[in-house]
Amino acid sequence: MIMISAQFLFAIFFITTVSLHIGKKIFGAAMAYSVQSFVIVLLIAGSFVQTGSIPLLFVALLVLVTKVILAPILITRAMKKSRLKFLMNTYINIPITLVIIAVITAVAHSSLFAPLVSIIPANKELLSLSLSTILISFFLIVNHKGAISQIIGVLSLENSIVAFVFFAGLEQSLSLQIGIMFDIVIWIIIATVFASMIYRHFGSLDVTEMEHLKD
Repeated sequence: MIMISAQFLFAIFFITTVSLHIGKKIFGAAMAYSVQSFVIVLLIAGSFVQTGSIPLLFVALLVLVTKVILAPILITRAMKKSRLKFLMNTYINIPITLVIIAVITAVAHSSLFAPLVSIIPANKELLSLSLSTILISFFLIVNHKGAISQIIGVLSLENSIVAFVFFAGLEQSLSLQIGIMFDIVIWIIIATVFASMIYRHFGSLDVTEMEHLKD
């Protein structure tokens, strides 16, 4: 039952990761990231229920505050302050993007990554799926032109790495989780401030608008 629940939750995680490639609005992207992060909270909370480890409860609360609540607020506030719409311009159109996502998912489930996803045989499918979300999130960063969408791609990538760590059986490493939380809070603050500075100076968050800049 616990494994079935984990599979169901991570299916939601996977869907939200894919939705970041086809969304159009800042609110939708922020909510997708929030749902993605809430899945991480539920997975860690489930592990707490199983083990009774107080540090895991603390980590779940940290994820809830920093990722589910704080990150979407900071992103939307930065965008509203700059009076911008969420930029979802891509180098590749949506149909081809979805084909690439399908290929990435197939590759993540192939024998190429078998040694990596076989760390815990019982979680092989979940590890393969989390590896695919890592690659899909990285593709989000590469394929999108907007600085904010690239920022969300990095945040999604970090979530996917946390999920992989969880399914690899390392979720009880408190120092690892606290380090990730500290890193993500600092990164979110720096990223939102940096995005605001880019807009003030260039009037756009489309990174292709800056190609004319010279050293």
